[in-house]
Amino acid sequence: MVQIVWLVLTVLVLFSIGYLGYSKYLAQFVELDDSEDTPAHKYDDGQEYVPAKKPVLLGHHYSSIAGGAPIVGPITAGAVWGWVPALLWIAIGNPLMGAVHDFLSLSGSLRHEGKSIGYIIGEYVGERGKNMLLWFAFLTIILVVGVFGLVVAVVFNAYPSAATASILYILLAGVFGIYLYQLDLPFIAGTVVFVTGVFMSVLVGIQNPLALFPAAEAGTYPANTIVLFSGSGSWIPGAEALGANTAAWVPIVLIYAFFASVLPVWMLLQPRDYLSSFLLYAGVGGALLAIIVGTLLSNTSEPLTIGLDPFYGFMGTVGLPLFPLLFVTIACGTISGFHSLVSSGTTAKQLNKESDARVIGYGGMLGEGLLATVALATLAVVGVTEGSGIALALPNFATGGGIIFTSLNIPPRYGAPFMALVLVSFLLTSTDTAVRLGRYMLEEIVGTPETATEKMAVNRYAAAGVQVGLGYLLVTSGSWESLWPLFGGANQLLAALALLTATIWLANWDESKQLLSTGVPMALMTVITIIALLYLAFWQNLAGKLLNPSWMAENGAITQLSVALQIIIALILVVLAVSLVRMGISNIKAVRSEASAAVTDGGEPDGD
Repeated sequence: MVQIVWLVLTVLVLFSIGYLGYSKYLAQFVELDDSEDTPAHKYDDGQEYVPAKKPVLLGHHYSSIAGGAPIVGPITAGAVWGWVPALLWIAIGNPLMGAVHDFLSLSGSLRHEGKSIGYIIGEYVGERGKNMLLWFAFLTIILVVGVFGLVVAVVFNAYPSAATASILYILLAGVFGIYLYQLDLPFIAGTVVFVTGVFMSVLVGIQNPLALFPAAEAGTYPANTIVLFSGSGSWIPGAEALGANTAAWVPIVLIYAFFASVLPVWMLLQPRDYLSSFLLYAGVGGALLAIIVGTLLSNTSEPLTIGLDPFYGFMGTVGLPLFPLLFVTIACGTISGFHSLVSSGTTAKQLNKESDARVIGYGGMLGEGLLATVALATLAVVGVTEGSGIALALPNFATGGGIIFTSLNIPPRYGAPFMALVLVSFLLTSTDTAVRLGRYMLEEIVGTPETATEKMAVNRYAAAGVQVGLGYLLVTSGSWESLWPLFGGANQLLAALALLTATIWLANWDESKQLLSTGVPMALMTVITIIALLYLAFWQNLAGKLLNPSWMAENGAITQLSVALQIIIALILVVLAVSLVRMGISNIKAVRSEASAAVTDGGEPDGD
């Protein structure tokens, strides 16, 4: 059987080539210059624009982009279509498409005062194009909030110890923010103390697991689990589809996201993301080391070999077509539009030096690809058992990670909960970062508020509440199988639009700039994701559910409303994307035609 170390080595080699070669070229291409003041220094306000040390900002950025998607997506894709298609899309697509997308989004924002991709595209195609992209991003964020809130709840239900550890980790992050930014105490000493506290929270969680409602089946929770409420919890929205405990955790996670998104970045976002980056480094780096050590010494509790078939066929194990759903299922492990919102929404406002953009933008995305590779490796170790697939993606990650860590003499009873906390910590950071970014989107759409409605829209509490409320409505259906690929399709179509924005910026900046690095990935992702969204809207949701009498009879009004909302969102996203692509291509053609005409007339076209 094939050893999983070959998955890791393949990715490491291709990613190294991409970073050492392609990212260096791109850094020269966009002319990064440390002598220029970044937006963080120009507009330092102590709230949103705050210069951050490179390791702190890398931790924030890495944690914000490396949510649950690069874990859930590759595991799901590997279980459905086999490990070869999943590995190829991660190993090749990430350095050529995803990392380029992240780096250019960050660099473009630097050149536009830390503004979002919506603002940037508006500079060149007009206010209408800006608002269309911002509405697209806002709708995608609602999907992000709903999906990630659900996934956190699923993990808390499967691993009650992760719930306890996560609560402690959030409290530690809040105290660290006060320690670092209000008391101005030593950075390194604080890092040692609080990072140690985060890892100790795993041990506390193992000793004191926490659940909200009793398990549906006896023996599901550890024997020492603290259960806060008695009763079946059947009155909770979504309890029938998700189970009472999972359904009860969802609103709590979303309420946390609401409050975390409206607090100043120094109070929770920066310190929490910095601390969680150590979980990521330990989880990803430790797993990679454990795979190598376990392969060389053969000392894991189980052989580190691939227990999956290389390829399960075009329709996979659950009757879903590889094209286009493989690409939107893996999503963030290869390319993610959400990253453009993080890069141009929060990271660009905190960048200390322009040269930091290379390691944070391009390198950060490669790090996410390594996380996706580790996720695929955990599934490969466990193998596909009966009933595996989307529903068991999360437990497989923790279980497989626990097996891998045995090569470092860490028992599964510690390794598995640790990997569950790794997953949850990134989901939480991505969820509340998404809500914060949604606020920025609405603020840019409204501009200077004049009416009472506009003032309400830019109110941070109202804007956060709308996102959390709509995300909760999507989750209560319990329709995980349709919600995840819809999120992936919207997310990757947003990536195509971010690449379109970068292409427009480059075309307007200098007529000599080549457009292939951004234009080719943009075209590919636009075609793939539009086909995927139309498939999900018309075939899977409309024909398979709303026009299916038996499905309608078996599902209640809330579930039907959630599915209808998914169809509406998918179609709106497609219409917005097609309109934006047409506007963008028209702008690029006009700019290049003017440049060509100027050269023909003997003049020298001006760059911006």
